Amino acid sequence: MTTDETIAVEQALEIPTYSKMPMALVRGDGSYVYDTEGNAYLDFYGGHCVCILGHCPPRVVKAIQKQAGELLFYSNVAHSPIRAAAAQSVVELAPDGLGNVFFANSGSEANETALKLARKYTGRSGAVAISGGFHGRTLGALATTHKSMYREPYLDVLPETHFAPYGDIDAIADLLASGEIAAVILEAIQSIAGMRMASTSFMQELRELCTEHGTMLILDEVQTGVGRTGTFSISEHYGITPDLITMAKSLGAGVPVSAVLVHDDIAETVESGDQGSTFGGGMLAMAAVKATLDQIVDERLMSRAEEIHSRLADALGSSVAELRGKGCLIGLKLDQPVAPVIEALRDHGVLVGGSVDPHVMRLMPPLTTTDAEIEVFASALTAALDTVADLEVA
Repeated sequence: MTTDETIAVEQALEIPTYSKMPMALVRGDGSYVYDTEGNAYLDFYGGHCVCILGHCPPRVVKAIQKQAGELLFYSNVAHSPIRAAAAQSVVELAPDGLGNVFFANSGSEANETALKLARKYTGRSGAVAISGGFHGRTLGALATTHKSMYREPYLDVLPETHFAPYGDIDAIADLLASGEIAAVILEAIQSIAGMRMASTSFMQELRELCTEHGTMLILDEVQTGVGRTGTFSISEHYGITPDLITMAKSLGAGVPVSAVLVHDDIAETVESGDQGSTFGGGMLAMAAVKATLDQIVDERLMSRAEEIHSRLADALGSSVAELRGKGCLIGLKLDQPVAPVIEALRDHGVLVGGSVDPHVMRLMPPLTTTDAEIEVFASALTAALDTVADLEVA
């Protein structure tokens, strides 16, 4: 199929839930993807914050191929050596005290699992989330996603959630004082909100507050986790230990998989049947997790995240108003709307993402991004800004 034919078929047969880029991708290699016409794009959107090792990393591909030839799938009714190995790899990298893991398939499923575990452990039903936060679109996770247009059609069936203003520790303290809150769930970096990053003082005060009130602290690391911000969990940067951590996008380097890291105290209370997932912990996904984490550790790629952030800052200089985020979870704030710049970047062969903030574009490049590719992006951004300026003059 050509690009036009592919777009026509998808638009005719799929329900229209997505706004897609006008391209049809067929191949990926490292930081680049290629469309049906053979056009190459430098993917600084990282396949939607997923491809932490670039596209089709050979080590992960080889592991999947090997596993597919041995045992494609069996559920959690049976034990599996590759699942055991993946669990060991995850727990070895997890913060101290979080020595247990539950495997699922998506970030939404992981967040729902964490909320369920917190509610059972505390015997409470309430949840607190943060304004601007995004935790998924399935009903349990959707209840804690702030954007009203996602929640309003389903308010009658969503568990009650209290939303505290971003960074307002006093507002959270007032909500926890009720003694009815099972969990506070938040992202340390609110990606879709425009890469807003919580301060160290806020995160440490929140940890103390949750401990004081017996409320579980759930850190949604669907985007920040797996080394993307320089450490396996961004909680290490803040010097805190959450009660539950959720991870997804980067965990399988492109293969659907998610995980909940569970504090030992909570894990001791979990019983058979409390949660389940037929495909969670499937062999192909576990092979991908093991290979992904092995490569990140063996090649010490987590330290590369901060290098990429720093080199990007040097390369962009004053062409952006502000560089946000941490490691390879980056927000570029411009002094103009980013939508036309994102479109111009695509015309110049670079893919990036937008955010709720009309002046912030999102970059989620892989940890394997080279210095030369950073220079390619910087040159493309300069060209895109010139293109937009020329269009405004015309």
